[in-house]
Amino acid sequence: MINNFHKTVLICIAVASCNINLFSQITERPRPAEWNDLVYGARFVDRFLPMPQGKLSGDVWGAKGTTPRYVDNGIEDRTYSYWGGNIVRGEDGKYHLFVCGWLESSPNGHGEWPGSYVFHALSDNLIGPFKIGNIIGKGHNPEIFRAKDGRYVLYVMDGRYVTNKIGDSWTYGKFDFDSRDRRIIEGLSNLTFAPREDGSVLMVCRGGGIWVSKDGLSPYNQITDKRVYPAVEGHFEDPVVWRDHVQYHLVVNDWYGRIAFYLRSKDGVKWVVDPGEAYIPGISKHEDGRVEEWFKYERMKVFQDEYGRAIQANFAVIDTLKGEDKSNDNHSSKNISIPLNPGLLLAVLDKQPITSSTKTVRVRIFAEKGFNPHTDVDIQSLRFGASTEVNFGRGCKAKSVEQSGDDLIVTFDAAGHGIDAAEFAPKLIGKTTSGSLLYGYARLPYLNYLEPILSAAMPRFILRPQSVDLSVEVENFGQVASQETLLKLTVDKEGNTFEVGNANVPPLDAYEKTNVLFSGKLLFEKGKEYAFKISISSKGKEISTFEFKTVPLK
Repeated sequence: MINNFHKTVLICIAVASCNINLFSQITERPRPAEWNDLVYGARFVDRFLPMPQGKLSGDVWGAKGTTPRYVDNGIEDRTYSYWGGNIVRGEDGKYHLFVCGWLESSPNGHGEWPGSYVFHALSDNLIGPFKIGNIIGKGHNPEIFRAKDGRYVLYVMDGRYVTNKIGDSWTYGKFDFDSRDRRIIEGLSNLTFAPREDGSVLMVCRGGGIWVSKDGLSPYNQITDKRVYPAVEGHFEDPVVWRDHVQYHLVVNDWYGRIAFYLRSKDGVKWVVDPGEAYIPGISKHEDGRVEEWFKYERMKVFQDEYGRAIQANFAVIDTLKGEDKSNDNHSSKNISIPLNPGLLLAVLDKQPITSSTKTVRVRIFAEKGFNPHTDVDIQSLRFGASTEVNFGRGCKAKSVEQSGDDLIVTFDAAGHGIDAAEFAPKLIGKTTSGSLLYGYARLPYLNYLEPILSAAMPRFILRPQSVDLSVEVENFGQVASQETLLKLTVDKEGNTFEVGNANVPPLDAYEKTNVLFSGKLLFEKGKEYAFKISISSKGKEISTFEFKTVPLK
């Protein structure tokens, strides 16, 4: 559903996109006026923390504004141009960065990126400096994740490497993809992955399609027919998806506009867009106030803590237009590490649904290493409720507090909470007693966060004398069994919608599929294309749709 925020962004960016210079890779996107009313902590960009000081050097490549800089952040040298990459912590306690790159002396300059190699680099700390240990093989835009069986999977464009243990040899291969009759949006490149609770893996492709594999290596099945990105004009790429203990997160970059968007999801399939920039140029600030003025930030990846919270972002950065990075010149690219505010650990204590008649809401703020909620929280600054309220300074205000061991329980006056039936992760924003940002999300204890995800394929049409028989394959890509549901097929004929037929879908276990058979009473002209919609409903609520065009009778 497109709300007023989405409509405003659509208008603003559509106007701006008309003026795109394909050679400049720069388009200044106007921001919606309501973004001016966002409070600190509303935007994802507010979570970026200062980069630690280290070894400052002026003996480095780079355009004005990027030098001098701390060269022990991320990875850089004069031999290679680096791009992309994410970090995992190995059993050896070291941090392992898998990053791609090419020789700075390559005749094609930055245009050598299709010939990238994937490097395995190591560091004793999360920030860097990372030093190359070995070369894995050819590949671009790597991302590493764990498969269900514990093996490491290293994605690269048009392929993947697999190993049992970091440090062992890697085996190259290809993923298998099943589009399930859906259009693949912008091709299968720049893929990003998030393991689910049962070890299955959710994938987002460059165009914003959602895919699922039962174990991370078996075929990936597309279960959406539209991109999940904001309903705005933009040249989207470089999605990064991750799951924490509350929800799924997705950041996607508009690479012409040099602005990124932030989305959240309960199940990784249906997403909501939060207002404000996810990241923009200028986020690489150091503790001493020094700013590295990189021209572009791309290929964001995150490092997660034991709760799944993103505690560091890694970016590919370049100091100039890509086309101006020539062989053996003073321009290049590197990978940088920027710490992130991970947010608070929160729990809603109310077991009953929060409604318009709710008087108070109780929230536990958990103590963590280096954070004492009894002394570190500015109680009066706290606001809690739906993001649509809290992000604009509204929401519930704190009414009272009580200590619970090391934790703090805050009772909020429920007035203005904004939590409705669609809310799955209410938000808290506030400040510490020293003025630093506090924020966090919480699950609602009365919601079920693991639900069936039913998805239909395109029907097969069989012509009978007075009807058309149909067979529709339905599969459950959720992690739990489904109950009986209703499948309905409708068609658009000359601007009017008609029901072709319907049938019950039996209960399906996780990853189980079935063929649903039914007869339709509408006849179709041979060779003519029609627009169809399959909807699956449970207890009168639509839970899945698939819209497509096809020629029923060929």
